[in-house]
Amino acid sequence: MLTTLLLSAILACAAPSDTISDYYEVETIPTPPGLTVETGGIAFLPDGRLAACFHRGEVMLYNPKTKTWKLFAEGLHDPLGILVINNREILVMQRPELTRLRDTDGDGVADQYETVTDQFGMSGNYHEFAFGPVRDTKGNLYIGLNTASNGAGIRAELRGQYDSLGRPGRMYSCVPYRGWVMQITPDGKIHPYASGFRSPNGLGFDAQGRLLVPDNQGDWLGTSKIYHVEKGKFYGHPASLVWKDGFPDINPLTLPVKALDSMRTVEAVALPHGRIAHSPTQIVVDNSNGKFGPFAGQTFMGDMDYAHLIRVLLEEVDGQMQGACIPFFANAGSGTTRLRIGNNRLAFAPDGSLWLGQTDHGWLGTRGLQRIRYKGGVPLDIMAMHLTPTGFDLTFSLPLDEASAQQLTNYRFRRYYYKYHQTYGSPETDISEVPVTGVRLSADRKTVSITLRELKPGYIHELTLGNVQAEGGRKQLANRLICYTLNRLTTEASRLETTQKNGR
Repeated sequence: MLTTLLLSAILACAAPSDTISDYYEVETIPTPPGLTVETGGIAFLPDGRLAACFHRGEVMLYNPKTKTWKLFAEGLHDPLGILVINNREILVMQRPELTRLRDTDGDGVADQYETVTDQFGMSGNYHEFAFGPVRDTKGNLYIGLNTASNGAGIRAELRGQYDSLGRPGRMYSCVPYRGWVMQITPDGKIHPYASGFRSPNGLGFDAQGRLLVPDNQGDWLGTSKIYHVEKGKFYGHPASLVWKDGFPDINPLTLPVKALDSMRTVEAVALPHGRIAHSPTQIVVDNSNGKFGPFAGQTFMGDMDYAHLIRVLLEEVDGQMQGACIPFFANAGSGTTRLRIGNNRLAFAPDGSLWLGQTDHGWLGTRGLQRIRYKGGVPLDIMAMHLTPTGFDLTFSLPLDEASAQQLTNYRFRRYYYKYHQTYGSPETDISEVPVTGVRLSADRKTVSITLRELKPGYIHELTLGNVQAEGGRKQLANRLICYTLNRLTTEASRLETTQKNGR
């Protein structure tokens, strides 16, 4: 009996047993009684206080040191974004306008409400949300305007021009500029910037200053996506085209799918539905300089319906942005410290913790505020996934155990795509296994070079890892699923593919 217990203890010590919760903890933030905590936006002031806006129109300030709340502004309509200017001034994106709130006398309460811009249409449809703002290094602001839903009608009184050609379809754009990302220049003028969005909830910039916009699965979106957004481009949802200068006076839905497909800029990353994401939200960058662990400079985003966050690993290949998505902190924690769903808004605090504003907003989700704090140590996780001419390079946070890292059966690839069509969503299409033909471990044992029998552009390449362990076998992978959206092959891979097709 003693021998059996001793053997069990030895095996338990030898087996990898740590989880992501060994490195991060979740704390739920108390909120004032009577406040409906459907969080629409969060951001930190330079003095360390949190500014948060809520569905019923309040803007509140929270002091993490004293754990006290103070009302800053009220009476806003469905605010869904905050941008801090300084300790006395913030911008809030509410449904009818982008608003500047100022505390001019320093008493901690906004006494000046100023319209920055309201130059976009409103039909009164419940689905006409407005998101943002975010600001680039030149001082330009960007906001996202949701399309309307045929699940409800429009009001008799409209703001902006009405165009009946924009009314057909499940999601429609009967007033300007629904389905657009708009730019507001430092002189206060608003400009149409990019079109083709359905529900762009959560604009953000990555560490390289690229504007990233997620869009939610639905009509014309087989799955949720992340776009690298540039001026003048069309990103796939046809409704917004009625407001594009020079577009013919026709219903965009009458155009053949092939024609629309040829016009659109494809996503940088597709977020596999039901596996990685269900309803993606805000994009933020870890700017904590290591206070949040080994992920400094990486891009994070939330999801309304899953109890995990998402890391996004981008690269440019042949002039096209593409890359991988991987769950972060998936279903971690327990009891009252467990990560909840409904993570609509994200913000990094000065102390390096990641704050989450949660909402249900009539759908799935929860209400409240939580924060994730780094406790120290380095989890075993994938830090980068890069396309090569023959497969992918995976870089890990720690040196790997050589035997497990070089075992081909620990790397299982399959590929598929989602259809671009008017139908709501899409199944995984043309699914096939992709055999792994070789694995090579780098000298520092942190990078695994994987050779695949074939690489095919236009497909998601989904990798499920097996029992890959850290050196010494003492740590297991925090996440085993990663999905790479392969839009373009590398130049060398493209040459090889052309040679194979030509039979040379």
